[in-house]
Formats: sequence, C-alpha cells, structure tokens
Amino acid sequence: MKLEYPVFGRIVVDGREYEHDIVIYPSGKVERRKKEISKGKHGTSHKIDPEELREYVTEDFDVLIVGTGMYGRLSLLPESKKLVEGKEVVELPTGEAVKLFNELQGRKKVLGIFHVTC
Repeated sequence: MKLEYPVFGRIVVDGREYEHDIVIYPSGKVERRKKEISKGKHGTSHKIDPEELREYVTEDFDVLIVGTGMYGRLSLLPESKKLVEGKEVVELPTGEAVKLFNELQGRKKVLGIFHVTC
C-alpha cells in the first residue's frame, strides 16, 4: 500500500484519491474518518475523542499514526492516548505521517488516521 499527500485537501491511497479524512487499518481497509463523533462532543473535529478512537481499534496494530493535517490541527485527547497505552503512537503533520506510514509498511502493523486539510 502506498500513500501520497499531494496537496491540501487530498490524500491518495494506491492511486485512489480521497478528499476527506480517512482511516487505514492494518488489513488495508480504508474508510472515512467518523469525525462527527468527536465534533458532536467537543464542538470540533480537530480532537479525537476516545469514543471515536474506539471505532478504529478493531484490528490488532503495533503503531498508531495520526496525520494531524497540513498545519497540525488534529490531535488525540489525553483520554484517547490512554485507550492505546502500550502501543506506539506518533502524531505528525500529514505529509510527514504519510512518509512514516509508507516506511513502516510490511515491517509493522499500522493503524493510520489522516486529516487532509488544516
């Protein structure tokens, strides 16, 4: 699986372009991020609430990579980090997160959450 972050507002997974936030599971499944869960509780989708994160931790993983957006606006809430204690968690601007995701493919089971805008 190969990711690209060519421009603000778009991410490409194996040649398929997405214009919304996505989650990539260790199995390779790609789905739209369920940001309405966090937005409904916190008034913003720039914080990942534990309830939202629980939706994604359905497969075993070694590393959680959070692409925080071009300007780093998205973040895990402290309570969300507690939910994945014992796992490696990396939060980086989306461009850097995409590079790390690509580097780790085949070496570790990676769960990725990618914010494609700010």
